[in-house]
Amino acid sequence: MSQHTRSAALGAFTALAITGLTLGTVLSAPAVAAAPKAPGFLAAKDLPPHPSSSWTAGRVTAGVPEVLELDTCLGKALGGGSNTWYREFRTDLDAGARQVSAELPSVSAAKGRFSRVDKDIRSCAKRIERADPELEATLRDYGTLDVEEGAHVYGLHVETSWGATDIRLLSVGRDGRAVTVVDWGQMGDFGDAPVKAFKKTTTTAVKKLH
Repeated sequence: MSQHTRSAALGAFTALAITGLTLGTVLSAPAVAAAPKAPGFLAAKDLPPHPSSSWTAGRVTAGVPEVLELDTCLGKALGGGSNTWYREFRTDLDAGARQVSAELPSVSAAKGRFSRVDKDIRSCAKRIERADPELEATLRDYGTLDVEEGAHVYGLHVETSWGATDIRLLSVGRDGRAVTVVDWGQMGDFGDAPVKAFKKTTTTAVKKLH
């Protein structure tokens, strides 16, 4: 089987300052950091329909899933910390998906994160092959989407030397300071990839960020 993991998931950051009123005098209270609030996430119904199984959505969870930390395509680009969240999705069969979202401190930082993720996805097929000569990886660029500040969709096919194949759809999108990644995968090849439905899923993911 392919050594890359499925993915799919980046989040929101806010801070609140508290002021106090005492005996009619306004007193400035120390700034208190509120728990960061996660952005909007995909629901199970937003995933590409599976022909024989319904999707189940996990909880929105802070951080980046451990399985992605070693992922060749996304592991170095997603970041982490208190401003990142993810949600995993599964079917009863082999298809799975993941969304990771983050809200960066500035639009400039979000643009940089978007570019880094996009670059890492575009280069991951070559890096997969360099890391393991038993794997053959092919990347397809399915183009950009006109949603908010934009999104980009890719397909990745990986085949082992003993014939196992794996197809993965990846997308990255941005809305202001928020960046999201959607990662879908199952056994198969490019002919098994629901590209049109995945583009719709990506558009929904970006629109739900705020």
